[in-house]
Amino acid sequence: MIGDVRVVADAVARAGGGCHIFNGCGFPAPGLQNFEYKPLFSVGSFHFTKPMLIAVLCVLGVLVFFWAAFSRPKLVPRGVQNIGEMAVLGVRDQILRPALGRRGDGYLPFLVSLFFFIFLMNLMELIPLFQFPSMSRIGFVWPLVFMVYFLYLFLGFKHQGAWGYFRNMIPPGVPAPVLLILIPVEVARFFIVQPFTLGVRLFANMFAGHLLLTIFMVATWYLMSFSAGLLYAAGSAFMVLFVFLLELLVDLLQAFIFTTLTATYIASSLEAAH
Repeated sequence: MIGDVRVVADAVARAGGGCHIFNGCGFPAPGLQNFEYKPLFSVGSFHFTKPMLIAVLCVLGVLVFFWAAFSRPKLVPRGVQNIGEMAVLGVRDQILRPALGRRGDGYLPFLVSLFFFIFLMNLMELIPLFQFPSMSRIGFVWPLVFMVYFLYLFLGFKHQGAWGYFRNMIPPGVPAPVLLILIPVEVARFFIVQPFTLGVRLFANMFAGHLLLTIFMVATWYLMSFSAGLLYAAGSAFMVLFVFLLELLVDLLQAFIFTTLTATYIASSLEAAH
């Protein structure tokens, strides 16, 4: 059901040939190779891969959904518009308003787009045929981080001024000797630690989740036999279902955390945090 198709197919073939735990055949452990894909096509030095295709489809999915929901809005929402309004209000009331209040409503389209793009990208790991979360490739995460941080810095300079922005990083009234330690720490936090953790958190969770799903799926085939191995295979199949349901929560949670942190950064740019 879940896992990299190539590895599962290989495991099935080996299982069909009698490759099981009880005959000494080694476990075909999934690894980094499950995150590498051959190009679907190439144009010169540009290679278009399956994760890229998933990203393009997710962009189109978000655009088509919200176009269908709001291209011809009705006073009394029905169908897709009703779902679209619930989605927008969910981001507004659970993410934007707690961080920015009503003054942040102008950033609602950006946060809605960001949330549902990340959520759909994550959800692709659970959809047959796709079965891969592109956010488990760090190259898809860093552009989002750079975009968020460019907006973060731009708004900070615009509303606080360049000098005011850097000055407001440090709480007022700090003794001069403490500044020797505090200034480097605060600069590192704003420009290194925060963007690094923002990206790595999303990447690491999706990487680990996909790897777990693949491991338990392959293990189910590897342990399958007309003997005691059948019991082990059933246990592994249960773990596939358990991790599958867990990943549904993780997919949503990671989109929520990334978007919430983005809203928090925007709020700190509009006025000094200290």
